[in-house]
Order: sequence, then C-alpha cells, then structure tokens
Amino acid sequence: MALLLCAAAGIAVHQLTPAPAQTVSVLAAARDLPAGANLAGTDVRTVSVPPAMVPDGTFADSAGVDGKQLAVPLREGQLLTDAQLVGPGLLTGAPPGSAAVPLRMADPSSIQLVSPGQLVNVVLTSGNGYEQASASKVLATSVPVLWTSGQEGRASQWLAAGDSDGLLVVAATPAQASALAGASTQGKLFFVLVGSGAR
Repeated sequence: MALLLCAAAGIAVHQLTPAPAQTVSVLAAARDLPAGANLAGTDVRTVSVPPAMVPDGTFADSAGVDGKQLAVPLREGQLLTDAQLVGPGLLTGAPPGSAAVPLRMADPSSIQLVSPGQLVNVVLTSGNGYEQASASKVLATSVPVLWTSGQEGRASQWLAAGDSDGLLVVAATPAQASALAGASTQGKLFFVLVGSGAR
C-alpha cells in the first residue's frame, strides 16, 4: 500500500512540475564591446534563450564571427546578429536596391563627430576659392551612416590603417548612390548631421 502511495505521489509531483522550457544556443557579447572592435572568441559567449526571442541573423558558434568587425557598440549579454557587423548585413532592413557607399571626407577629423545610425546630408564643394569660385551642392539628404573609420580609431577589416582615414560608409538609394559614386574626384566632400525627422 505504501508503495502505491509513493508511486501516486511521484506521478502527481511529475505532473505538477512544468516541462523544461525549450531553448536555443546563440552568441552574445561577453562584455561591453565598442563599435569598430574586431571580434575574437573571448568577446562572445554562448547563451540559451527561448526561440521566440531569437532575431534573424544570429550566430550559433564563434567560428562565424571570429575576426569580423562590429559596426555598432554592444552591451554585455546583447545577442549578436549579422546586422551589427561590417559587411552585407549592414544593409539589413534597408529598402530594396540600397547600396553601401564609401565616401572619403575632406576633413578626416570630422569623422569623430558621427556614429553609425546617425543621418547625414552629403555635400560636395567644388572650386578652390581663388581661380575657381567655390560652389556647394547637396548630393544626398538624410542618408544613414553604416560605418566610419573613427570607430575606436581602428581600421576596417579590408583596409589598412592609413587607407581608412576619413572614410564614411552610408546607405544610399540607387539614385543617391549614382550621385555619390566618385564624387570625391569632383571636389571636397563634407557631411552635415541632421535629425531623424529630416527625412
């Protein structure tokens, strides 16, 4: 009789105990990481989270991110996705046909004033103010910045340190990309910070 009571009690406890929640393993920042950081295995850790909380573009192991560069800062514990890395993932969510356009600013030090995610107007200034009168033309308005060479003073993963000075990468529509391509050969490029409501 006692054995039956113990068995019944065990069944009751088993039925009252919730089943373990289903989780998946993905990578998260192991510590606060700055934009521009080149990722190594010690910068990320594996965490278990419910599938419903996993965004698209996450990584299951560090082999897929080793050596890649962060386009944005990450807080400790924040899940890592391809949209946070310098590369094709930077255009995630951008309108179809968008292009990542690199631009070299005339004043490299101005890069320190802008961060990924900010909106800028790109301005071309031609002439030299002496023999040729200076004229300014806005080539693109309210384009989002994807990456800058000023991120923690680090070079891009595809450029040497000196080659990336003053470089800014923006997301542009096809028309904007056409106007921006090769613009630095026509004069000096500058940017103007604009608010999010300026679109």
